[in-house]
Amino acid sequence: MARKRSPSGAAKTRGLKPGARPADNSPGASAAGFELRELRQLIRLVQRTGIGELEVASGGRSVRISATSTAPATTAGAVTAVRTAEAAPPGSASAAATGGAAGAPASNLKAITSPMVGTFYRAPAPDADPFVETGDVVEPGQTVCIVEAMKLMNEIEAEFKGRVVQVLVENAQPIEFGQKLFLIEPA
Repeated sequence: MARKRSPSGAAKTRGLKPGARPADNSPGASAAGFELRELRQLIRLVQRTGIGELEVASGGRSVRISATSTAPATTAGAVTAVRTAEAAPPGSASAAATGGAAGAPASNLKAITSPMVGTFYRAPAPDADPFVETGDVVEPGQTVCIVEAMKLMNEIEAEFKGRVVQVLVENAQPIEFGQKLFLIEPA
């Protein structure tokens, strides 16, 4: 039996909301290296739980799903966002704890920011040394901290080479999306 086609030549779909597109369930359909079936499951997870954003990285592929349309667009595989840093307020706890950024002008410092909401950890284990200390030089791709989100440990990597001038967050402190974690003097 032949299938009836609409005037545009596309097969008729039923049960879709106006403006919705039919699902592509073909086995090879993928986006950002993930199967569309996997992406739909992740989207449903974000919608059901009410979290603002979810980032998943596996096997060299990465996808970020945001419940809000105001999040900045990033390329697949980006782990951290880099922005020009502003100096911490003089009386802030983080400035007092790390000694401030007295040696470098604030205009050339860059920040490594959190790509998600979670808990900040400076070391891979409670009894281990921190990934980086003030004064260390970081290379692109080097792990600088871990952000725990929904019981997943996400390694945050530097995207550029530079010297750590200031650690802005205390260990095991809750952090927000886009919060500055480190100030880096680019090399």
